[in-house]
Amino acid sequence: MIKNLIFDVGGVLFDYRWKEMFMDYGLDEDNAIRVGTQMFNDPDRTWDIFDLGIKSDEEIADIFCKKYPGDEDVIRWFIRHGEYMQVPRPKVWKKVHELKQKGYKIYILSNYPESLFKKHTEYADFMDDIDGLMVSYMIHKAKPAEDIYKALCDKYGLDRSESIFFDDRSENVEGAIKFGMKSVKILSEQVLLDELDRF
Repeated sequence: MIKNLIFDVGGVLFDYRWKEMFMDYGLDEDNAIRVGTQMFNDPDRTWDIFDLGIKSDEEIADIFCKKYPGDEDVIRWFIRHGEYMQVPRPKVWKKVHELKQKGYKIYILSNYPESLFKKHTEYADFMDDIDGLMVSYMIHKAKPAEDIYKALCDKYGLDRSESIFFDDRSENVEGAIKFGMKSVKILSEQVLLDELDRF
């Protein structure tokens, strides 16, 4: 019996508009894709290090700018202004609220640097419904490592067999299943809404 609904944030409770954000700065579409791709797919996994909360925003910007000096201005602007990146999913938030009212416990399990997490969730309705959260910056561990799934369950006394996790990345879904949770890969907002209609 499922009692605990656990949600990733990006790609699940929010969409992201990173390409559009670079274009807001003034880049054309091709350069927006180029800069975003080099940051998010950096071979040294710099963005993953950002999620761990072991370096400051400025230190992360410095690393990127040293590697990509021609894009320094836009990189620093992008890291400084994460509040322009997220796109709300109000239909999902409403469904989460309804499930909370039905008696389900609601949790967040997400990879995020502290500054972005706070900017993205400051005015998000779903934050009023959560019973707890575990974010990578808090423990310097990230999905799909078992440590972060275990940290959430240990902190709130969750039975993993009574929990289901929704994430948009295959490796994180597989990590949850390996840990002993049920898990569903979310490919779109509609997929998530359909899954939540089962509860």
